[in-house]
Amino acid sequence: MMSMTCHNLDFGRAKLDLVACGCSSNASIDRYSVRNYAKSVSKSCNRDYGSRRLVCCRRDIARCRVSPTKTPETLPTGVAEGPTGLLKLKKDPRESISITNLFEVVADDLQTLNQNLQSIVGAENPVLMSAAEQIFGAGGKRMRPALVFLVSRATAEVVGMKELTTEHRRLAEIIEMIHTASLIHDDVLDESDMRRGKETVHQLYGTRVAVLAGDFMFAQSSWYLANLENIEVIKLISQVIKDFASGEIKQASSLFDCDVELEEYLIKSYYKTASLIAASTKGAAIFSGVDSSVSMQMYDYGKNLGLSFQVVDDILDFTQSAEQLGKPAGSDLAKGNLTAPVIFALEQSPKLREIIESEFCESGSIDDAIELVKSSGGIERAQELAKEKADLAIQNLRCLPQGSYQSALEEMVLYNLERIH
Repeated sequence: MMSMTCHNLDFGRAKLDLVACGCSSNASIDRYSVRNYAKSVSKSCNRDYGSRRLVCCRRDIARCRVSPTKTPETLPTGVAEGPTGLLKLKKDPRESISITNLFEVVADDLQTLNQNLQSIVGAENPVLMSAAEQIFGAGGKRMRPALVFLVSRATAEVVGMKELTTEHRRLAEIIEMIHTASLIHDDVLDESDMRRGKETVHQLYGTRVAVLAGDFMFAQSSWYLANLENIEVIKLISQVIKDFASGEIKQASSLFDCDVELEEYLIKSYYKTASLIAASTKGAAIFSGVDSSVSMQMYDYGKNLGLSFQVVDDILDFTQSAEQLGKPAGSDLAKGNLTAPVIFALEQSPKLREIIESEFCESGSIDDAIELVKSSGGIERAQELAKEKADLAIQNLRCLPQGSYQSALEEMVLYNLERIH
């Protein structure tokens, strides 16, 4: 199913591009520089929605393994050289992006979704229902269903569709159910007591109820998925559930492994985070009836946004407080889950390797490890990786008509980067 080359990772369904990543200490974000850079890459392309336009958008992207020693001048033979420098992202004095304003154009859609979620889950078992309500009401941003609605409306404009279909709305509900089920199970596996500042389901009701609640929601979402009666979307979303399990297995098999490579981290991040977002955005495009080249660009948009989002989350695990995170800072590292900042820092710090391989047996060693990640350039390198993925996501949106929905999808990418401002 999976093959690797020196310049991309092939999942059998889509390729996960790795662009050259260098070191930069500039951690601040310019809301518009990523967007303007992407537009400059594709400015010579004609404005149409066919595959020729989409290929043109990606022609100037350098694709190579992320490595501290690889530069555009030393790319493997046959790989086209891309832009010679990383995006220079500067601090923006303007107002930061508000998630409320970002989703304003689909606010009515989200309100309807919130009203439907409880009836969709079902009320056959009060305990399971109560468990589901606990996490539905735990302050989530509803990012995934919002992306479904934004892509649905943006791609509907491509084909002249005036209103969303029942399938579009049901897809958003299914995606949120699957995401919620995965969170319940993740908290059990990670033994997390808090989620978004509230007690987790297994902490309140016990592990048995939490596992059953997650299983129930996976099963219920699968039933509604089958009733969509679109085999392409059914296969797409079904694969996501398999990917969740694959991601957990990959993570469990590489705990405290200081030789884990960035490619492996990105594959795991795709399985655990980006796969669902990519399937969400592609599924929305499919239900709009757009050309397959456009729906594939929406898949790539979701994939690149999802990867950028996961890298940012992993950065925040080192830079935010426990109060901000809703869980202890450095919790992934403490459990042996080595993320992008750690992988980059390990290239510069032998001492960090020693501490991690000891599995933090000495008092205060986790705090020492966190400081080494920060002082060894791990945070800055990870920030550049997040920006690279964000740039790719912006370019994937070039196939959409200009308008409030396309703009909101761009702003979603920039909002994610602002989290590490």
